[in-house]
Amino acid sequence: MISVLYCAHLVIAQILRETQREREMVTLVVATTTDPASINPAKALLAMPGWHPGPSFQEEENIKSFTNEGVRVLQHDNFIVNEDNLDLRWEQLTGESVHEIIFLSKHTAVSNRPALTVHPIGVPHLKEGDVPPQGGKPGWAALPNPRIGPWLRLLKNIAFSHNLVPEFEITLEGTHHGPLTNKPTMFIEIGSTEEYWKRQDAAQVIALLIWEGLGLGGGAAVGNWSGENDKNKVLLGIGGGHYAPRHMDIVLKDGVWVGHLLSGYSLPMEDPNLSRVETNSKEIGGTWKESIKASLEATKLAFPGGEIIAHLDHKSFKSWQKNAITGFLGEQNIKIGKPNDFY
Repeated sequence: MISVLYCAHLVIAQILRETQREREMVTLVVATTTDPASINPAKALLAMPGWHPGPSFQEEENIKSFTNEGVRVLQHDNFIVNEDNLDLRWEQLTGESVHEIIFLSKHTAVSNRPALTVHPIGVPHLKEGDVPPQGGKPGWAALPNPRIGPWLRLLKNIAFSHNLVPEFEITLEGTHHGPLTNKPTMFIEIGSTEEYWKRQDAAQVIALLIWEGLGLGGGAAVGNWSGENDKNKVLLGIGGGHYAPRHMDIVLKDGVWVGHLLSGYSLPMEDPNLSRVETNSKEIGGTWKESIKASLEATKLAFPGGEIIAHLDHKSFKSWQKNAITGFLGEQNIKIGKPNDFY
């Protein structure tokens, strides 16, 4: 009898501990006062109901926080890519477990075209000794936030309903820049010039994306990954330009999940054999393999139970490059998919 009661007590205690851990899982939304495309969406979000002042970092009084259910908005005065490990620092400060981290930022582009963008972060193509131009560390890829795909689609719908489309392009970006994080991460950006960074209608759309996407308005959150349903295929984008147009065509369809997106510049390849079609992948120099490996491992960790499928922008590669990449993916046991393989 005592043994049965003791076992029951252990089971109840475990359930309570798990419930407590679930209750303490929080989302961090990070904004900086130095960037209007960052702080304006944060202000619009904080103007919505239910927010309360939260704890501040004792050693860094310039970092304020605001809480609403399981969401924490952090506001600081530094460059957005310079505040490393905010997830771990928050956990140490509060004892809460960070589930994910979402950064708000401006976007710049040579075209100056107005855009609302979403993307994973990391600099997996850089080698040791390189200095990342915008944060992170060489060879590192953050865990991509599973919400990236679902939120891109939600963002497009909200932007359309607020008459920002077609003026603003709604798009993914390739994996790039920091800061260092340890939990699933995404950037949401407004581009591409100061005129658009300060647009209040764009800020309001981003605020609504977070409000609805995290279920703060009472509806179901968008983009929660379980890995248990039938739609568990995750796109690992390889090749193409910074805005991933070939991958975008797939991701805009419902049910598609997005991992890392490696643009051509994130796949440095050195051809020692004058572009021979039959070049072996082991003969190709550069950090392209390391970049793919780091991005693949981060994507696997972010999507437990998911089926990671590589999608190649075939037209962006020369024959020797495509042969080397497909051979390497085969060595990693990663399937290469066509568009219909993701639906």
